[in-house]
Amino acid sequence: MEQTPLSSRTHVSIFGAVNAGKSALFNKLIGQDMVIVSDIRGTTTDPVTKAMELIPYGPIAVTDTAGLGDTTEIGGERMKKTEKILNRTDFAIYAADCSDFDESAYESIKKQFEQRRIGHMLVFTKSDLCADNLLRKYPDAMLVSIYDESSIERLRSELNDRLIKYTSERESMIGDLLPYGSTVVLVIPIDSEAPKGRLILPQVQFIRDCLDHGIKTVCVCDTELADTLNELPCIDLVVTDSQAFKFVSEIVPEDIKLTSFSIMMAGMKGDLTEFIKGAEAIGSIKNDSRILMAEACTHNVSHEDIGRIKIPKLIKARTGAQPRFDHCVGYDFPDNISDYDLVIHCGGCMINSRAIMNRIAVCREKSVPITNYGIALAYLNGILKRSKAIFGI
Repeated sequence: MEQTPLSSRTHVSIFGAVNAGKSALFNKLIGQDMVIVSDIRGTTTDPVTKAMELIPYGPIAVTDTAGLGDTTEIGGERMKKTEKILNRTDFAIYAADCSDFDESAYESIKKQFEQRRIGHMLVFTKSDLCADNLLRKYPDAMLVSIYDESSIERLRSELNDRLIKYTSERESMIGDLLPYGSTVVLVIPIDSEAPKGRLILPQVQFIRDCLDHGIKTVCVCDTELADTLNELPCIDLVVTDSQAFKFVSEIVPEDIKLTSFSIMMAGMKGDLTEFIKGAEAIGSIKNDSRILMAEACTHNVSHEDIGRIKIPKLIKARTGAQPRFDHCVGYDFPDNISDYDLVIHCGGCMINSRAIMNRIAVCREKSVPITNYGIALAYLNGILKRSKAIFGI
C-alpha cells in the first residue's frame, strides 16, 4: 500500500474557516508534523497533500487546504486553489472551531459537497475549549482535540467507516471483466516515448491488476506480437499501447478481443459511454474548431508525442481540417471550456477518478463533447467497435 500512487488513492480533503484548526488536525490525522501550525490567521497558503494508510480501509491521500473566508491580500488566489481541490475530493472533512462555529459558512460549503456528490463529515475542533452541546444539533459530527489522542483515534475509525459507505469507485481495470485463469497479451512498444529501463504507470497498474485476479499476462513488443499469438493456445484479450492500435489491430485475429491501456483506464476512472459519444464529434471538426488536449502529467515533448503530435496529425488527415489545438496539464482545467468544440483527455493515470468525472460533468454541462486518447485513436483507426467489446458495449 505504501507504493500506491496518489492517483489510485481515495482523496480526503480538510476544509474549514481560517484558524479553525485544520492544519493541526491534518498533522494529527497523518501522524506527522508536516505543516506549520500557528495562531496567526491564514498560515496555510497552498494545499498540502500527504499519502497515508488508513487501517483497515487502505491507501488514502489527505489534503490540508487554505482557510475559507480568507480576507488577506492574496486570499482570493488561495480560495481559487482551495476550490480546485473540491474537484478531486472523494470525501471531505469540514473542520469547525467549536467555540467559533459559523453555521452559515458550513451550510454553504455543504451545498457544494452535495452538488458534487462528495460525502463529508463535520468535525468540531478544539473540543477541550467547549461543551458538547453542538452534538445535539449535529449528531453525526465528531468532537476532536489535538491534546486528546483518543479523540483522534475515534476520528480515524469513523473516517474509515464513512469512506467504506461513501466511496464505491470501480477499483479494477480487468478483474470484473475476465474470469480467473484468463490469458491476456500486453503489447508494449519500445519507442522514443518509452521511459528507459521501466514501464509507464498504466502498464504497471494493469499487470498488478492481472496478478491480483489470477489472470495470466504475457508482455511483448509489437515486433514479437505475431509470433506470440501463434505460440499461445488460448488468448482472451490483447491490450496495446494506443499508439500502436492500427498496427496491432491488423495482426490480432478478429475473434480475439482487443483494446488499449488508455481505454481500460477510462473504464475504471471515467465514463466510457460519454467518451465514446465524444469521439464521434471528431467527424464534425472544421477549420475554425478548437480542441483542448488535456494531459494529467508533465513530460518532455518528442516527435512521437501522442497528444501533441500523433492525434492532431490523425485528426487533420481524417477531417481535412486545420483546427486549433490547445493544451492543459496536470490538475489545471480551463474555466472557458465552452470555447472548445472538443476535449480529448489522456488516460488519466496521474489523477484520480473524481477529477476526471468532474471534468466530464463540466463538459456535459457546457455541451462540449469529451473523449480520451485511446478511444479517439480507436475511432480514428476505425476500430472503436472492436476496442469497446470487452466492456460489453
